[in-house]
Amino acid sequence: MRLRSWHVGATISVVDCQITVAAFRGGLMVSDLVDPSEYESLYLAGIQKFNECDYYESHEVWEELWTEYRGPSRKFYQGLIQAAVALYHFGNGNIRGARKLHGSVHGYLEPYGAYYLGLHLNQFLESFDVCLKEVAASTEDFPKIDLDPETLPEIHLDPPPPTTSGAANE
Repeated sequence: MRLRSWHVGATISVVDCQITVAAFRGGLMVSDLVDPSEYESLYLAGIQKFNECDYYESHEVWEELWTEYRGPSRKFYQGLIQAAVALYHFGNGNIRGARKLHGSVHGYLEPYGAYYLGLHLNQFLESFDVCLKEVAASTEDFPKIDLDPETLPEIHLDPPPPTTSGAANE
């Protein structure tokens, strides 16, 4: 494995006269990072739609992936779907619907720990919570809460997905 220049820290230990260097990035061992070539194409397509604030379409794309998928990431994808739908509801003024989904997002994603499939979940959930703070705190059935575009969460994978030729033109 080649170490990259973006590592933020390292530990060195001496065992039986051998030196071992462990590189860290964001609190993770570099070896813990996912291989970006293994990202599902629908996962990436959903992220693109999510970051464009097209929450309905990101939900649709991830739901297509989730419907056929039967592996360990199934609930993770379901959590992303719930996040997209919560933001869709919030953007359309359905505060009650957004509030109901807010908690379920945590329920689906938190079991995956701090990092999963390239996503730093603690950071994502924190930004998601900031965006829906008033929604989560509201006890009214039909409150009037305005969406602040500055607080909309984004998904940035670590490591980022590989770029393909022509992708910038799509």
